[in-house]
Amino acid sequence: MCAPFLLAGALALDDYGFAFDLYSQQRIGEAALNYLAGEGERAFDGLRISKDRYFGAAIEAPLVLAGLGGDQSARYFVTHLFFLLGGVLCYLLVWRLFKSRPLAAVAMVLFLLHPHIYAHSFFNSKDVPFLVTFMVSLYLLHRTLHRETLAAFLLCGVGVGLLVNLRIMGLLLFVAVLALRALDLAMASRAHERKRVLLTTGAFALAAMLTYYASLPVLWTDPIGRFAELVRVLDVNPITQFNLFRGEILYAGDGPPFDYVPVWVGLTTPPATLLLALGGTVALVWRGARRPRDVLRNTPLRFGFLLIALPVVATVTVVALENNIYFNWRHLYFLYAPLLLLAVFGLRGLASSLRGRWMRTGAYALAGTAIVVTVVSMVRIHPHLDNYFTLLTDRTTPGNLAATHTITYRPRIYAPHVFAGIARNYPSGDLYVSSYWKIGRWVSPSDEERLMLTSSFRSGERNFYEIHFDLPCPETHPAVTRISRIHANALYCIVDPVAYFGSLRREALATEPLDRSRFDAYRVGNQMVYVRDGCAPDDLRTRVFLRIFPVNPAGLAPFHRFGFREIAFVFADYGARIDGNCVAVAPLPDIPIAAIRTGQYTPEYAGSLRRATANTEPVVRAPFHVHLDGHVLTYVRDACTAEDAATPFFIHAYPVDTRNLYPWHARHGYESISMNDVMRTEDGGCVAVALLPLYPVASVHTGQRSGGDRLWAARFGVTPPDTAPAIPASAPVASAVYDVYRNGDALIYVRDGCTDKDAGAVFILHLSPVDADDLPADRKRHGFDNLDFFLWEHGDRIDGRCIAAVPLPAYPIASVRTGQYDEAGTLWTAAFGWPDGE
Repeated sequence: MCAPFLLAGALALDDYGFAFDLYSQQRIGEAALNYLAGEGERAFDGLRISKDRYFGAAIEAPLVLAGLGGDQSARYFVTHLFFLLGGVLCYLLVWRLFKSRPLAAVAMVLFLLHPHIYAHSFFNSKDVPFLVTFMVSLYLLHRTLHRETLAAFLLCGVGVGLLVNLRIMGLLLFVAVLALRALDLAMASRAHERKRVLLTTGAFALAAMLTYYASLPVLWTDPIGRFAELVRVLDVNPITQFNLFRGEILYAGDGPPFDYVPVWVGLTTPPATLLLALGGTVALVWRGARRPRDVLRNTPLRFGFLLIALPVVATVTVVALENNIYFNWRHLYFLYAPLLLLAVFGLRGLASSLRGRWMRTGAYALAGTAIVVTVVSMVRIHPHLDNYFTLLTDRTTPGNLAATHTITYRPRIYAPHVFAGIARNYPSGDLYVSSYWKIGRWVSPSDEERLMLTSSFRSGERNFYEIHFDLPCPETHPAVTRISRIHANALYCIVDPVAYFGSLRREALATEPLDRSRFDAYRVGNQMVYVRDGCAPDDLRTRVFLRIFPVNPAGLAPFHRFGFREIAFVFADYGARIDGNCVAVAPLPDIPIAAIRTGQYTPEYAGSLRRATANTEPVVRAPFHVHLDGHVLTYVRDACTAEDAATPFFIHAYPVDTRNLYPWHARHGYESISMNDVMRTEDGGCVAVALLPLYPVASVHTGQRSGGDRLWAARFGVTPPDTAPAIPASAPVASAVYDVYRNGDALIYVRDGCTDKDAGAVFILHLSPVDADDLPADRKRHGFDNLDFFLWEHGDRIDGRCIAAVPLPAYPIASVRTGQYDEAGTLWTAAFGWPDGE
């Protein structure tokens, strides 16, 4: 049974493109090994984010040790082999449960043929190994509860310890085992039985904890303190992302809605498995209602109820703790193990309820038919299996799924097929592809020489090609060759620019333009076409922007956080100069559009922006005056030099809720936005435009930087703290230059009439706990927690008033010392105690 799956996996090994997190996962394994080699904390310096040190390396370290860490094909092969091992363990577990080879065979095939999980079994070295280890742990648990020997409990503990190493959610099964043993202890009627339960349970718990600590070296120096830190770090997944779910964008930190997991499971799991799982759940509950004592005793029925409880408890946990679940339900793929086993219970119940051999054979035939339907669907959309949706979803409208749910998050998966299609359709001549894509081993050496990387093709070149996986492709045009398709959307095109742009110009000129400017803008079907007759070669370098405002903001991809979709491009990147005429085309997304704003970054456009800002007061007066309109920043300077215009701007946006930040920004506490598109006005001035994120921004720090020096910098507030409930009517707990209030689990700092200089000094905040063991490991030697901060990190200066709201840690606090200091020394200090340790 494994042979065809092994063969299919070997043939498909190179079909899944480039794994974005390959190198970050490799560094986790390297860091663990370097830590073992005695490098200490320095071993973690090379991690993508420091919190990665707390992700278990039980899979990554052996891969690195075997020399396979950076070999993508080898990693894919090993990960897929591990996935096949999960299928084998599924077979063995079902055999132990029912002693039926047909049932075990169906279970194994259903386990291996979940389309999403099958695709992830190649490139996902986190969630799929966790699913497999979960299945292994369920097998060991059933074996242990059946045998009840000390050796079996020790082995089960080792399996659960490795499970927790891969993901902290493995604690779910650890707690479940302890709960089952608590039931066994309660049901034991004799002293020697209770003694045996306690002994074996202790052996299991000890084996699990020792395995966990032994496989996570970062815990070795301070097991208790580091584990407490790990729980705090991983309570909310530190990889913050935005998620599109049922047409709404879910922001990081909000947690998933209660129906998130059930809906995603329903959208992506073959319907036959879901129906059988529902039938198995109903059958188990009916049997439990008839024989409730069997649910409390060590019986197969109790194991079935455990399978029902695991998905329910896991879903309630992630919703209650507001865990950041993103990119469908991949963090919870491990729930497919109990779900599949429930489906086997349902299939067995269906077969046993039918009378006669032929009727039972018919039940298995229906299961086989469902498997065949799934296989056909998987073959049809291969290798886009992580975009699989069941037949129950609306796949008739192009772009419908992409507009309502986050589908793929790995666009480079398509690159091998795209490059192969280019080489096949154009066997000779040069081809030009976007420099964003790496070609590598996906094409032959001779084809690689023909595929030239470029950010913009030269005027009149034939066979230019640029990859845009999320934009419509004009596949019906005779000058376009379609490469790939998924969910009724053509993904990639090869364009003959001379024929393509020439025909678009003729079609555009037959209609009235939407906008007349330096380049007239037309809408032709689902495309924006820009035309200028008699343009010079330099006009091809003009930068064009296109902003698309949808009727429903959910139609935007989840990573476009500014309320509209922006396509900004140098004219030559999307167009060509043919016979002295310039033509460019920008595809529009296939969603209902409310409005379009477009234009070119030209001196005339810069002048109009400059005139528009003249009616508003700048939030910053500096070499570039900064104006704020919603989340749009406009930078204006009169009589600037070419050097002034060429110097890049830096923008640091401090959010109200730091959980909205990406991990590489979270360690700084702000989102870093760089911008260097400066437009010159006709009279020698400069104008630049930047966008702030849509999430609430508390304050902005901006300026210009040249090399390592800041030429100028300024800060201003955007969203003031909500001070109405924050400042109580009672007296402050400390009065000094800043009055300090306590409001629940936060300290509120208030000062009227403060200057920029007053606001810019560093705040001291030292917290002395009631119990020193509550302190992080690196603070224990000081005896207090140091939470020094700048005002703009927790508040801002609004209308001459400085306000900051600083959240406090959860542990009991005995006393506080706070104040401000600058380079010259301490400006003011205050100390107060909380003797009750609230």
